[in-house]
Amino acid sequence: MTAARSECPESTSEKKRIKVWDPLVRVLHWSLATMFAAAYISADLLEGLHTLAGYAIVAIVGLRALWGLVGTRHARFDGFVPTLRELVAYLRDVITGRGKRYVGHNPAGGVMTILILVSLLATAGTGVLTLHFGKMFGDMHESFASLNLVMVLIHIAGVLLTSVLHGENLVAAMISGRKRT
Repeated sequence: MTAARSECPESTSEKKRIKVWDPLVRVLHWSLATMFAAAYISADLLEGLHTLAGYAIVAIVGLRALWGLVGTRHARFDGFVPTLRELVAYLRDVITGRGKRYVGHNPAGGVMTILILVSLLATAGTGVLTLHFGKMFGDMHESFASLNLVMVLIHIAGVLLTSVLHGENLVAAMISGRKRT
């Protein structure tokens, strides 16, 4: 019996599902999504909320980075950050309809995770600089925020595409923490 199977509940309907996303990964993921939405929407409306959401994003990214070093199997960066060759091969296979299914992050998802985390830090950093030095960093801050929005939309499209290609609901998996084996 594999370690993955030993994590499965006893019910017949759940035997084919394993725990992939631990509670901390899920809480940080949805907290980050919520704080980004709050920061983006409140940018020109509620400066206090916008600033608070930005600082929360820094804290969440910091926790996620730490968990990416010491966390559970599918949370660790060394388990999902691909080489360039792996990424290109995966994208080629997806385009040709042969994209391999991964229990954790696929190579494109792994790269997107890192890109979003880094870009969110750049957005927050330029936001802090804007608070202290004004317009000089404001345009850069807005550019990073726009880049984040584009990456989030690509991430959502990738999740939907992968869900359809592999016949599984990845949004539900990020809520429950479980995916099929």
